[in-house]
Amino acid sequence: MSRPLAEHELSRILALVPWIVAHPGRPKAEVADRFGISVAQLESDLDLVLMIGVPPYSPAEYIDVDAEGDTVTIRLADYFRRPLRLDPAEGLALLATGRALLAVPGSDPRGPLATALEKLEAALELPDLVVAIDAPEHLDVVRAAADHDERLEIDYWSAGRDELTTRRIDPTAVFFALGEWYVDAWCHRAGGERLFRVDRIRAVRPTGERFEASVGAIGPGEVYRPRAEDPRVTLSLPASAAWVAESYPAETVEETPDGRLRIRLAVSEPAWLARLLLRVGPDARVEEPADLRTVSADTAARIAERYRSARAGAAEAPS
Repeated sequence: MSRPLAEHELSRILALVPWIVAHPGRPKAEVADRFGISVAQLESDLDLVLMIGVPPYSPAEYIDVDAEGDTVTIRLADYFRRPLRLDPAEGLALLATGRALLAVPGSDPRGPLATALEKLEAALELPDLVVAIDAPEHLDVVRAAADHDERLEIDYWSAGRDELTTRRIDPTAVFFALGEWYVDAWCHRAGGERLFRVDRIRAVRPTGERFEASVGAIGPGEVYRPRAEDPRVTLSLPASAAWVAESYPAETVEETPDGRLRIRLAVSEPAWLARLLLRVGPDARVEEPADLRTVSADTAARIAERYRSARAGAAEAPS
């Protein structure tokens, strides 16, 4: 079974196509650097673009990608020249989606996508409409520090461990992916590259120190890079949980004869695995390793006990 295209990968491809169309013949290395990916990943993305077409799937109905050598050019298929006939709801949905794509690292805020969205907004006759992505409280401070190579001290809440810690970080990149803002940074407390969700930063304090910028280990849109020491789990999930393979860095995905999915992925924290299994529901099972097979049931039992204790306390409280 082939792995479905993840949401952040699709967003990146939708953003880089119009940029390459507007800048034909640019070096692959330049395009890859702009979108925060490797040249190999860019070439993989372009292979997918080559397969985009509509019936009757004649050569004129496919996007033309010229990626031989070290440069890349994209020419749009004929159907892109046909005028769209959208009702107001479709136009509004397209406008909102397009605005979100402009937040993808590498998108040109003054490029053809932005221009098309301005025309669409005018056609919808909604001059006062604002389509914006929520900005976490400390986003501007963190982004400015990344731009100027300034070290920060942050108070950060870790969802995986449910704890608040103070860390010194060297932020190298701030990007939007999977509906959230992230900062890629060197964490002095952990002694390595770490990725932080900006909305989980509770406080930020400038240190007045600067650091020497280097290429980060985690790229825009790649919200978790498994480490060799991270435990691996094999999950048996119902077909309705295919979103797990789409949303997280699954190492293998297999469809079993009974229609279920067997997925192997790295786990950063046991608490994260427990929440994932609870989201999937009672049909989720851990096959390997054996010591994690009861994590879902154990977590559900703890939650149920908390509810029982809360109800008992409410019943005993004086009215």
